[in-house]
Amino acid sequence: MIFQRKIIINMRDISRKISPNYKTIEGQIQDEFEIEKSVFITNIKYVENEEDAIAFIEKIKDNYKDANHNCSAYIINEKPEIKRYSDDGEPQGSAGLPMLSVLEKEELFNLVAVVTRYFGGKKLGKGGLVRAYTKGVSDCLDGKITYRKVFIESKITFDYNLLGIIENFLNEENYIIIEKNFLQNVSIDLYIEESNFENFKKRLIDMTSSNIEIEKLDKIMLYDK
Repeated sequence: MIFQRKIIINMRDISRKISPNYKTIEGQIQDEFEIEKSVFITNIKYVENEEDAIAFIEKIKDNYKDANHNCSAYIINEKPEIKRYSDDGEPQGSAGLPMLSVLEKEELFNLVAVVTRYFGGKKLGKGGLVRAYTKGVSDCLDGKITYRKVFIESKITFDYNLLGIIENFLNEENYIIIEKNFLQNVSIDLYIEESNFENFKKRLIDMTSSNIEIEKLDKIMLYDK
């Protein structure tokens, strides 16, 4: 389990989502390939909302304003779920919809994909275009998919005589230790998946006969590959 960075959560944003934990990518990725002298450039970006997705599409269109097509698709993790796509002048159903289908198949959220095409002089046909735009998104995503999960940042404080059993418990469960402090008492800061926090709390209370202080400090988002 690899955690890349910490993101403080806006709880209002979380309440609007279908699920607080979901598959996506981190940042922005790009890929490029050529078919029958047509050049396809894929740009995919993580976005927080539909406004960000639209802004990214416009930015890519501006960056590649000399291109023949800038086809797009996005899915936003909100209630209700937002899905949009555009063929941007390609035959209907040959570009944006296949791109969206890749995002749906991978069960991805909060992503916007734009595939730019520079026409090479040879028509690919609708089937060829579907394959090309599918490839554009699929290849770009290969190896880049990650998970965003909600974690509780917690601090536990206890007497030294409990250190052994608590460390064994934390190591067995593979919790993410942030910091340990050995002062008058032992304190450990750590991350626990939100869905597991109540079980974590109950087990610590049971094993220490309630001789432990458990604080909930914050809710955060972590990338998990």
